[in-house]
Amino acid sequence: MKCLIPFLVSVLGSGLLLSFCASDARTKQQIVFATFAEDRAALTNALLVAESIRTFGGSYRSAPIRVYVPQLLRDDMSQFLDRLASLKVGVRTSAAPEDAAWFYFSAKVYAAGRAEAEAESETALLAWLDEDTIVLQEPAEFILPQAKALGYRPVMHRNVGLLYDGPVDAFWRRAYDLLSVPEASAFPMVTPADGDTIRAYFNAGCMIVRPERGLLRKWGDCFAVLYRDSLLAQMCREDVKKRIFIHQVALTGAILMHLGRDEMVELSGRINYSIFFEQMFEAKRTFDDISDVVTFRHESYFGNPAPDWDKKLKGPADRIAWMKARLGKKKSE
Repeated sequence: MKCLIPFLVSVLGSGLLLSFCASDARTKQQIVFATFAEDRAALTNALLVAESIRTFGGSYRSAPIRVYVPQLLRDDMSQFLDRLASLKVGVRTSAAPEDAAWFYFSAKVYAAGRAEAEAESETALLAWLDEDTIVLQEPAEFILPQAKALGYRPVMHRNVGLLYDGPVDAFWRRAYDLLSVPEASAFPMVTPADGDTIRAYFNAGCMIVRPERGLLRKWGDCFAVLYRDSLLAQMCREDVKKRIFIHQVALTGAILMHLGRDEMVELSGRINYSIFFEQMFEAKRTFDDISDVVTFRHESYFGNPAPDWDKKLKGPADRIAWMKARLGKKKSE
């Protein structure tokens, strides 16, 4: 009997430990949604992201939602507090290095890294979405297979990207060299807007990541290397598109140097669909059908929408009615 007591204590103790570990694993969120709002207009958009998740998110409608803002906006957002509270949206601050401010979207890069760091101990997956995103259906595709560390979409069109069968220009070659990214690692992907086959060039407005891999923090590191390079800075002064999109070049470098291709999965075209993209930026195809869309982006469209846009958009009547009630309203309304 005396010999049995230590054995029972050991077995019970192991059982309690296993139970505790299982309980601890269950308390970790499956997914957290996060976005960045630089000003009041963007915060208004971010509230619609949250409302769409709470309304149409299905199994994930109750998932944590976080909006990252600069401190100045955090200090002046009293008019948003009730709405944020009603949607159970957490507001957190982030900041970018002062010398990054000249480059477009720099604040978003560092907000993404902050969101990832703060989510690491709390969630298996982080959905980093631009604030002009709307969720229309349960985003089951966001729940990545266990072996995958990144769910991504290609950039909508080539822009400053490179055709896959074309030469590497001085801008990208300098970026590859600075980040020690072999040119051969830039695998092909197809742009949704034009069907061009380009070298790997990732969309920065929709990413699903495993926070423990640190990809979004690596993005900030790579961005700093690129924007602080005098040669690339000169190229950005000569070409505003390079200044606008150098953050996506940094993201591409971070992904290619940090993850194997077998750790990535390209999300379907139902994700990050850009409505009326061809009207805003020109494209070889139209984006006027949300029938099967899970998430869409509206970018600047509702700043000056066509009066009858809702008649031109194909898809479920209830979703279009929801959009019409919330998007494209004038400030006086």
